[in-house]
Amino acid sequence: MAGKKEIALRKHQQIEQTNRAMFFWVAGASVVVGIAIVVSIFLVQRALFKEKVLAVEERTASTLEQNNKDIASLQDSIRAVNTNDDLRKVMIDGETEPIQVVLDALPSNANSSALGASLQQKLLNDPALRIESLMVNPVYGVEDTSTNSSSLARSGGDVITFSFSVSADAQNPNVLRDVLKKLERSIRTINVTKASIERQGNRITLTCNAEAYFEPQKTINLQTTTVKP
Repeated sequence: MAGKKEIALRKHQQIEQTNRAMFFWVAGASVVVGIAIVVSIFLVQRALFKEKVLAVEERTASTLEQNNKDIASLQDSIRAVNTNDDLRKVMIDGETEPIQVVLDALPSNANSSALGASLQQKLLNDPALRIESLMVNPVYGVEDTSTNSSSLARSGGDVITFSFSVSADAQNPNVLRDVLKKLERSIRTINVTKASIERQGNRITLTCNAEAYFEPQKTINLQTTTVKP
């Protein structure tokens, strides 16, 4: 009987050892599988992240390539403008290239004060004329952000609105016609939206509402894009 008990005890011990071994093997295999899953997820995330980076790099390269083409086209346009004889004829002293005439005609900022000075000192400056009134409205949102003035509210975008009234002797009405011609020939782009002529006694008065224009300058900024996984 003792021999049978020893055999049964050894079998029981062998079974326990086998169970422990199986437990360790299963636990080890689970750890390996878990590590493999984590590594696989990490590799997939890295692959997707690299694809995002490559996509951004491709867009950047495409943008730079297009910019180079645009620069070349712009340089060709500038060279063509600089060969324009009509622009050379209206260049002012100190200017070296006809392209500057275009920049003078369409300045990069509003500067309504400079426009008012130009009107008073050049376009409306004539001994036979008397300036009755002159008003240049600051560009709303650019030079003046107040909301109390209805006149400013009408002025916006790339437009400067202004009005003036000049008078001349009734015996010399051609002076008023010359004012309109000066506005037409001005290097500055001016559009007369309303004009009226009225005679009062021995004076004839010309009243005009008009617009001048400007083109805000373009800026090129280098940007850094952060790509997150």
